[in-house]
Amino acid sequence: MLFGAILACAVIPPALGVGLVAKTAIDSYEKMPQNLRTPPPAQTSYLYAKDGKTLITAFYEEYRTDVKLPEIAPIMQKAIVASEDSRFYQHGGVDLKGVVRALVANRGSGQVTQGASTLTMQYVRNVLKTDPGLTDEERRLATVETTERKVQEMRYALALERKLSKHEILRRYLNIAYFGAGAYGIEAAAWTYFSKPAKKLTFAEAAMIAGLVQSPEVDNPIDGDQKITMERRSYVLDAMAKMKVITAAQARQAKSQPLNVRQGTQPPNKCVAVAPEHIDWGFFCDYFHQWWRSQPAFGASTALRDYSLKRGGYRIVSSLDPDVQASALRESLAVYPYGNARALPLAVVQPGTGRVLAMAVNRYYSLKPNPDNAPYPNTVNQFVAGDDNLAGYQAGSTFKMFTMLAALDSGLPLSTSFVAPSPLVTHWISGAASCGGHYCPPNANPGWMNGLRTMWDGFGRSVNTYWVWLEEKIGADKAVAMAKKVGIQFRSEADARIADEHPEDWGPFTLGVSQTTPLDLANAYATVAAEGMYCPPLPVLSITTPDGRKLPAGDPSCKRVVSEDVARAATDAARCPIGQQAFYGKCNGGTDDAISGIVGRPVAGKTGTSDGESTESFAGFTPQVAAAATAVNPDNPQDAVGGGVSSSVDQAVAKTMVDAMGGLPVVNFNPPSQAIAMGIT
Repeated sequence: MLFGAILACAVIPPALGVGLVAKTAIDSYEKMPQNLRTPPPAQTSYLYAKDGKTLITAFYEEYRTDVKLPEIAPIMQKAIVASEDSRFYQHGGVDLKGVVRALVANRGSGQVTQGASTLTMQYVRNVLKTDPGLTDEERRLATVETTERKVQEMRYALALERKLSKHEILRRYLNIAYFGAGAYGIEAAAWTYFSKPAKKLTFAEAAMIAGLVQSPEVDNPIDGDQKITMERRSYVLDAMAKMKVITAAQARQAKSQPLNVRQGTQPPNKCVAVAPEHIDWGFFCDYFHQWWRSQPAFGASTALRDYSLKRGGYRIVSSLDPDVQASALRESLAVYPYGNARALPLAVVQPGTGRVLAMAVNRYYSLKPNPDNAPYPNTVNQFVAGDDNLAGYQAGSTFKMFTMLAALDSGLPLSTSFVAPSPLVTHWISGAASCGGHYCPPNANPGWMNGLRTMWDGFGRSVNTYWVWLEEKIGADKAVAMAKKVGIQFRSEADARIADEHPEDWGPFTLGVSQTTPLDLANAYATVAAEGMYCPPLPVLSITTPDGRKLPAGDPSCKRVVSEDVARAATDAARCPIGQQAFYGKCNGGTDDAISGIVGRPVAGKTGTSDGESTESFAGFTPQVAAAATAVNPDNPQDAVGGGVSSSVDQAVAKTMVDAMGGLPVVNFNPPSQAIAMGIT
């Protein structure tokens, strides 16, 4: 390698050397990798709660915090130069004297005992091996000891020295170098080994840290051999004395001292490292990570978005409200404690922004093993928001909301009436032998539900056959399309297939046979609360880059999906199920009248029980907050969890909403027009 390096220099005639090298450097700079010219700041990203102060977790591949040169103690700057490149301020990126000296030393010993890399060349190597655009093989080739690689490294170093000041090269080097024990960059190293910022390092501490870069895993005092650490510190102290950075007496005194390592705590990394006292926040963190990986603003692929999060140095203030989260968890646990196989995932969303205020479930977000091989209470399954592996749960009659919105949007008023029988024979074909092979749903309580119904009392009393009739009247495809508009996702392969290919055949859709999640359901109802403005669920308040720029990716991106009048009309009917009266006085019975008294302000919502009582759901909203929860046994869909738990689920959501609105003024719903309510123009 060294013969090749000298040969590369030797081919430049001495008389032309300076000019030719300069021209080659300039040419090379324009052709060198983008990361060498404008390196991305490989820094830790921090995720905070809504208050902007409480740390949820951090994301990093390398624990690193970029700092400016004045934030690094001058003695640290001198120590690294003395240790790694004493002629740093004399050469132009390649130290020919150092190359010759290393060649002589290595030939004399018969092995490699000295290197010839300058700080600039080391910086080049560090950048190239961390380039996100490289494959693993290209990354390996960026550091392999070959003549070609070394000559290329020299060319890049020469080019950088022509464009960048020595101070800038030194700053970049100190911010990218690895110092062992997971600490990348001098600021992280100072905190890791001495629990202080880099600007406060003493010369003995600086010497110790500078001595680690040659073999950071072996030489560091935490994971490696402290005897070797002291030997390396002594070497650097002698080099500093030789450069007259410190006196010989200071070097001798420092050598006699212990290392005095005061190990600092590195930030938590990723969602499984959320603090134990906030272990329930892990589910929100997991959703935030899902959201980030879906945002094109952070990269063209999932891998690049992850890379951006782990190295971008972002300050992310999330939408998680610790008080609302605590309330949601308390209410979830009031229904099912941590040791119960059944679960109550609960989500809270802000209408008009889509910001997610809380995500709670009676589980610990943890990879720890569970007792007796049970799948609980420790899990990282996304019960609240769903993911590629979890489609969600049936939400029963809460889906009647989407048929109502579609019917109103089609021009039918709230007063649309129908004498609801039990059962109702429809045109949809069913595999069942009853009803002549047609789909024919019954009402759960015929004596209370059958008869002449409108959207108001059909929704309030949750009359199945009224809503199936209305869905048949407008077309099931319109109900499915409306659900999509307001934010319902079809994660189940079977649900997605029928929603995309044959939605007109989905007669049972209005009864909530499709799987959904509490977050999707809460956000869909938040769209109604926001008078028809759909806002995709958003787990952040702001995202700020290391240089202080606020990114628009953290802002709500809302759009109108139904008219104000349609949403107001749906809200009017949704006041019936929970014991409030509609603007037109048409509510005459609800499925949980107690909710109105619990909330104590204008509120709307809908209960939902799935077939066989395998789930029990409730979605509620005011103009300021929307929330939804589903009681379910995630590991046993046949478990009839709905029996006897309905009011508990409803109250858990209602009480969480009350806490979420604490201190907020009472806001009334707006009445729908007479045209959409009564059909009067």
